[in-house]
Amino acid sequence: GGVLFSLEEGASFWNQFLTWRIFFASMISTFTLNSVLSVYHGNAWDLSSPGLINFGRFDNEKMGYTIQEIPIFIFMGVVGGILGALFNALNYWLTMFRIRYIHRPCLQVVEAMLVAAVTATVGFVMIYCSRDCQPIQGSTVAYPLQLFCADGEYNSMATAFFNTPEKGVVNLFHDPPGSYNPMTLGMFTLMYFFLACWTYGLTVSAGVFIPSLLIGAAWGRLFGISLSYLSKGSIWADPGKYALMGAAAQLGGIVRMTLSLTVIMMEATGNVTYGFPIMLVLMTAKIVGDYFVEGLYDMHIQLQSVPFLHWEAPVTSHSLTAREVMSTPVTCLRRIERVGTVVDILSDTSSNHNGFPVVESNPDTSQVGWVLLARGWGWVHEPLTLHCASGNSQGPLRPPSIPGVMGGRWVPTQPGSALQEASLPRVFKLFRALGLRHLVVVDNRNEV
Repeated sequence: GGVLFSLEEGASFWNQFLTWRIFFASMISTFTLNSVLSVYHGNAWDLSSPGLINFGRFDNEKMGYTIQEIPIFIFMGVVGGILGALFNALNYWLTMFRIRYIHRPCLQVVEAMLVAAVTATVGFVMIYCSRDCQPIQGSTVAYPLQLFCADGEYNSMATAFFNTPEKGVVNLFHDPPGSYNPMTLGMFTLMYFFLACWTYGLTVSAGVFIPSLLIGAAWGRLFGISLSYLSKGSIWADPGKYALMGAAAQLGGIVRMTLSLTVIMMEATGNVTYGFPIMLVLMTAKIVGDYFVEGLYDMHIQLQSVPFLHWEAPVTSHSLTAREVMSTPVTCLRRIERVGTVVDILSDTSSNHNGFPVVESNPDTSQVGWVLLARGWGWVHEPLTLHCASGNSQGPLRPPSIPGVMGGRWVPTQPGSALQEASLPRVFKLFRALGLRHLVVVDNRNEV
């Protein structure tokens, strides 16, 4: 799940070596986590821990699904996509407000304290007002809280608010029917939705993954309870199953991932049975959500100006060509260049280039390359082969002798250039597929 999450959401290109490195890092982190947990649980060297996120296994016999339920799952995906789009739109405007007005550290601390105070106040007020009391006898709740309830009873709203979000998701998935009042689930979903939207983006270490699952599990269980009322308590309308689908729909509607989330949900529940309906729900939520606004992670990547390539070229790029978006004039280096010339180029503060095509004065020669030089350092990044026109020069280039440049070299490889009339989507695909940082634009005579 971690490998697929990284590749689907965090990578600007996809190749075998990158996949192996992410897989190796995921395995090492899993091994390290299990080692620490084995010591924590007092059973050293027992590396069979399920990890930090485990939502419990589902009983296949009691919670199977039939083909008649597929339209219901699709409808839940539509609801998740709409709610996810609303969440993202609200968080976008809130983030814009933070960037504009809450950029000083003291204000960021005040906002975090305000969110904490409001969250605690809302939680206690809702617990006081709900009075949803359930009998402790026969309950699976690990730490039942009696708040405002009689002896021998616990408060369902308090259990929802005081548990960790992970434990809350497990309870919504696996608690027996009748453990929650529909009004409790509805109010909890509404309040937690806005609190989670407000919290994401604070200058604190916090995420949206588990809170999204909790929101979806709450309204999904409410949806299952409604179905059980309509179907007179039929076995197929178990609320725990719909809590699982609601959690997938809500998270998919917010972050818009499909493949990785399907695998993560199956890993966290230890069940492959629901792989197809989860995938169906996630695809529906993504399609519906994308109609309104982009995913939350993509939105924040753009707001933070992180250099990142999405899966597809922007819609507005189809009418543009490489010539209209390239940097110009380009600064070239000859195959044989004076050291002083290179130093002058690197010292030029008016130029913001960090990549310089190495060109050949002889148009019949194709073995030339590409050198990536940053001011103060020098190295090669995927050199290219192209033949370009240029003048003559004297003196060989020896990068290690350049003051402040370390380990410079270049090696000819296969062509990596684009014609100036190439469409921007085609250029975009070259960057995405090959993992490029620079691309040389040439004319019909193959000149830079």
